[in-house]
Amino acid sequence: GLHDLSENTPENSLPAFEEAAVRGYIIENDIHITADGQVVVFHDDDAKRMCGSELIIEKATLAELKQLRLKGTDLQIPTLKECLDTVDGRVPLLIAFKGKTFAECRRLCEAANDILKNYKGKYFVQSFFPPACGWYKKHRKDICRGQLAANFKGEQLYKRILGCTFFNFIARPHFLSYCHNDEKHPFRRLNTLLGAFPVGWTFRTQKELDGMKKHFNTYIFEEFI
Repeated sequence: GLHDLSENTPENSLPAFEEAAVRGYIIENDIHITADGQVVVFHDDDAKRMCGSELIIEKATLAELKQLRLKGTDLQIPTLKECLDTVDGRVPLLIAFKGKTFAECRRLCEAANDILKNYKGKYFVQSFFPPACGWYKKHRKDICRGQLAANFKGEQLYKRILGCTFFNFIARPHFLSYCHNDEKHPFRRLNTLLGAFPVGWTFRTQKELDGMKKHFNTYIFEEFI
């Protein structure tokens, strides 16, 4: 969403989605599956940064998460259904699927699809985890899907492998959403040469965006208009 803490509008909150929709911006958001099978809109794996809580999203119930507040406001963590009701098809959604295991991925994809299949607005899906895109490739071929990636230099081996997009045979993505600081990564360039639609994330200034536009066909941005 179009978030701004100076206006008491935290990221992934209903007011952030409303502000983006009013301005006509496509909305990027992030979803998790809770312990009781509910789909919530939240970026991090735990609630520490946004809510000052040690709760892990996948291990908490929706009721527990609804007790938390976003960044000192009176706003709660929204569900995917609440997000959809707020946007109401006014702008497209780019939904990032979070999760660390195959079981989480399957539960999240199935639960999210049960909600999204009746949504009248346009949406796309993306994930760092190739099986999420693979699930959509198998079960919802009609939905445009993207592989999230980055260089992940110095990270664990599996992340570096993901950064090389070696699992595209699972995801078969329509677009590649790559960290904009890694525009020179050889596998990002190779995928673009092979026809992948290049998306860059996440730009935080107009100057940053202007300097990288030649590398990406579209982009994810925050902290500026």
